[in-house]
Amino acid sequence: MESIYSPKEIEEKWYSQWESEGSFQPKGEGKPFTIVIPPPNVTGALHMGHALNNTLQDVLIRWKRLQGYKALWQPGTDHAGIATQSVVERKIAEEGLTARGIGREKFIEKVWEWKAEYGDRIINQLKKLGCSCDWSRTRFTMDEGLSNSVKEVFVRLYNDGLIYPGTRLINWCPKLQTALADEEVETKDTPGHFWNLRYPLEGEPEKYIVVSTTRPETMLGDTAVAVHPDDPRYKDLIGKNVILPLMNRPIPIIGDEHADPEKGSGAVKITPAHDAHDFEVGLRHDLKQINVMNPDATMNELAGPYQGLNRFEARERILEDLKKEGLLDSIEDHNTPIPHCYRTGDVIEPRLMRQWFVKMKPLAEPAIASVKEGRTRFVPERYAKTYFDWLEQFRDWCISRQIWWGHQIPVWYAISETKNVRTEDTPFFVARSEEEALTQAKEKFGDAVKLEQDEDVLDTWFSSALWPFSTLGWPENTELLQDHYPTDVLITARDIIYFWVARMMFSGIKYLGKEPFHTVYINGTILDEKGQRMSKSKGNGIDPIDMINQYGCDAVRFSLLTLTSEGQDIKLSPTKFEMGRNFANKLWNAVRFVLPHTEGVDINIDLANMDLADKWIVSRLHSIIEQVDTSLEKYRFADACNALYHFTWNDFCSKYLEIRKKVITAEGNSPEKQQAVSVFVSVLKDLIHLLHPFMPFITEEIWHNLGMNTSLIVSTWPKSDRNMMDKEVEDGFERAQDIVESIRSIRGAYAIPRSQKLKAITRLDSDAGLTDAQLEIITNLENLESFEVSVGGEKPAKSAAAVIPGGHVYVPLEGILDFDAEKAKLEKELAKTKNFLMGLTKKLGNEKFVNNAPADVIAKEKEKLATQKEKAEKLEAAIADLS
Repeated sequence: MESIYSPKEIEEKWYSQWESEGSFQPKGEGKPFTIVIPPPNVTGALHMGHALNNTLQDVLIRWKRLQGYKALWQPGTDHAGIATQSVVERKIAEEGLTARGIGREKFIEKVWEWKAEYGDRIINQLKKLGCSCDWSRTRFTMDEGLSNSVKEVFVRLYNDGLIYPGTRLINWCPKLQTALADEEVETKDTPGHFWNLRYPLEGEPEKYIVVSTTRPETMLGDTAVAVHPDDPRYKDLIGKNVILPLMNRPIPIIGDEHADPEKGSGAVKITPAHDAHDFEVGLRHDLKQINVMNPDATMNELAGPYQGLNRFEARERILEDLKKEGLLDSIEDHNTPIPHCYRTGDVIEPRLMRQWFVKMKPLAEPAIASVKEGRTRFVPERYAKTYFDWLEQFRDWCISRQIWWGHQIPVWYAISETKNVRTEDTPFFVARSEEEALTQAKEKFGDAVKLEQDEDVLDTWFSSALWPFSTLGWPENTELLQDHYPTDVLITARDIIYFWVARMMFSGIKYLGKEPFHTVYINGTILDEKGQRMSKSKGNGIDPIDMINQYGCDAVRFSLLTLTSEGQDIKLSPTKFEMGRNFANKLWNAVRFVLPHTEGVDINIDLANMDLADKWIVSRLHSIIEQVDTSLEKYRFADACNALYHFTWNDFCSKYLEIRKKVITAEGNSPEKQQAVSVFVSVLKDLIHLLHPFMPFITEEIWHNLGMNTSLIVSTWPKSDRNMMDKEVEDGFERAQDIVESIRSIRGAYAIPRSQKLKAITRLDSDAGLTDAQLEIITNLENLESFEVSVGGEKPAKSAAAVIPGGHVYVPLEGILDFDAEKAKLEKELAKTKNFLMGLTKKLGNEKFVNNAPADVIAKEKEKLATQKEKAEKLEAAIADLS
């Protein structure tokens, strides 16, 4: 083994070998275990959120593979309709081209060219992270098989009456010029105004009704003023008209419970084409729907003199004109919830358009029942609420998008030969292909019929919703589908519970009659060290590939896993990865130390002749196997990592190896050496199996350095044996270790070198005593002149003391230390520490500091205070020992 662990070369070597050996493919006769990857956008680059999410999945897949399961981690990427179209539009703009300029067909060619060049970037980054997906089965949401699945689902939903076209108010992004689902809209509270406007009564211009609006530009499309039917102020006006300012057209005053007498004037303007609530009011009263905006949010011909202005320019001009005419009653400051596009940040306009919708209630109800009845569970459980909150609204899902990159809606319209114009009344045919649609059309209209496919594409989440079964070959009943559906666990982020998880649930139940997974594990969000979300705009992101290059893949994985607790967010800085690197080095150096001494040793533990240390490390190993299994079964990844970290670092590499160092490095091949090496190597083999899911590369390298011919990744997971666990042995060993550690802490407190022989006295509270095996461990590990054990007794004069469970350890210091000089040194240090403590206490007692300082700064100051208090207590105890 090399003297220094160099991750890069080792990672490239083993990943290449695993791929060439087909190690990631589901093999054998074991029970299937399946995870589908949350498909990253084809435009994406690996960020820390991906690194955590995919490491968690890889841990489970590697663990189950070692347990003998036929483990499949199904990979792939998402076509990411809007995101990808935006990227390619920017790219062709550099060539002086536009999408509309080159046309749909040519633009789609450009997107496929872009995908061919850049689409595998994130796949290659996932490989660098060590992900053991079955790459031979990589899917893409726009590949032929998945596209067929999408068409099949659309046709079936339509035939079941669950997809329908409708003219409704939708969320419209003027910048992208496409409809968006409700979930793709981000509402932000924005400082704004209530403009109170005067609408004169028809025939009585000196009288008026005051209405309020946050969007004056939409008043041009008003078709009524609503008042509550029981409001005595307006009861006599219902049925009369007001004159719409600036447009000079009469609009009716209607009675509707939408108007709240307690709000403002109690009267509200009704603009059915530009407000969701007004749309519903308009339907109840058969009001006109006047859309005054173009798709790009400029004012159209129905906006009269404001035609051609963008919406915000029109707003200013309208307000100026209202003021001139004396119709601007008053202005109130008001924080307004403004909807924005999740992709561009542009302000959303409610727009009246014909779109395609999925009827949600019949699909949502079984999906709700599946979680409520326990067939699928969320971990942590609290995230089920997010799932229910969205599904239980039963809001129909707008699935059509006015872009070009995506699954074109499988609907064909019959166009008249004489009038090549499509209207809402144009007959249409829903089919899996144009040929199928043409067959339907000819049956109805004869051979001369001409078809034109709907230009819109489906929402990206429509295809993503089918991911757990479309990737396995559905609608064909493939062997892969039979073996691996339903899948087992989904690991994803909380922000796509309703975008993706809910939709996969109702799709799986609808088409395969079973939930797509039994568990949904929601991982935490990676934040920067100040607790802020990482983003390009803030410049606070940490590139996982940079961290892998700096610290090694295993270090990055292990550090992330140790920091993650059930669903909690993680504050991360680059220095956090030092822990993983140091841990990898500790393991590497321990193995490297022992390995040369294994030559010629027959690895065979003599169970009958194991001493206390051997029995202890074997018992601890079997306890750790059980603990890791239990933790992973409960998705407590950090618990598994912490258990492995402490066992590896403290128990195996520090305590056990220190006890066995002399025997292992001795010349020759004595029975004692054979036993020590056998125990070390046997425990090590099981340990690197346990570590492999978390740190795959270093463990594979060590495995082969131990002379193994087959790959660790496809070997067999160790099983815990309760018969090998012995609490009495563990307690006995720890008692001896407590005494050793207490003597060492006294050495450290007084800077006594290890070469200095000491006398040690142990006073026990009971007559339990110490066994010969315990005494042997203590005297082997500490350089002692003598060691005395007794029950009870006074503290010896001029000795340092340490508390152990069930007693005290004393080390006489006379003749070892200059008491006066040592006491003076400690008192000086204590005074310095108390001064520092006083300053920290004063700082944290300063209300101004506590109220204004960032939370992380206050936390660090409190941590310093606790550390200094502990230091002062130890110094006082040491001074007391010398008194």
